[in-house]
Amino acid sequence: MSLAFQSLLLGVGQLRDPAVLRVLGKSLAISLAVFALLGVLLFGGLSAALASAGLQSGAAETWLVTVILMILAMWFLFRVVALAVLQFFADEIVQAVERKHYPGIAQQARKLPFQEDLANSVKSVGRAVLFNLLALPVALLLLFTAIGPAVVFLLVNAVLLGRELTDMAWLRHRPDHTATIPVGTGQRLILGGLVAGLMLIPFVNLLAPVIGAAAGTHMVHIRREMAGPNA
Repeated sequence: MSLAFQSLLLGVGQLRDPAVLRVLGKSLAISLAVFALLGVLLFGGLSAALASAGLQSGAAETWLVTVILMILAMWFLFRVVALAVLQFFADEIVQAVERKHYPGIAQQARKLPFQEDLANSVKSVGRAVLFNLLALPVALLLLFTAIGPAVVFLLVNAVLLGRELTDMAWLRHRPDHTATIPVGTGQRLILGGLVAGLMLIPFVNLLAPVIGAAAGTHMVHIRREMAGPNA
């Protein structure tokens, strides 16, 4: 079985762990609160823009436009927001996986300071926005193929997710800043593609970031065990 599929199945199984479920609840609540705040700000901005343009619009119509725009925003941006939030709870995911499956190394992980967690979160958002913007012209060129844009963005997000989900564990266990992650690029890409696919499924996409983080942790530790104690 592919390492990526094995890790993903283990990540799904991790949903039975109360510690992982707590992280899921916290990260989901904060992510939805971020979108709720954005919705309120968007409603206020639309109302002000219409008023300044001298256009009459009732609150119901403005809310309807806001809801439509927020649904689109959640479809395109949920991955970015959810993973940025999850960065702050990554320690809990990593520790929960290690306690159950890798007790021998559970105490070896270093806890990242808040500043480093924040920096990783900002870098994650920056990479996601930059890579998706760079992919946009290519997607537009393939618009006539109907499926082309979806494939482009799925591939881009597979690359991003494969890196981010494995880094959550690796950054806490790497021996020094020059050490290379023991997971191959191909396996990271496959894992990222699988999780990106889950994020396209309604309701499942709410679970996908946490499943992906647990799967990324499994992938790193399975490869470290295969590579030996010095990995």
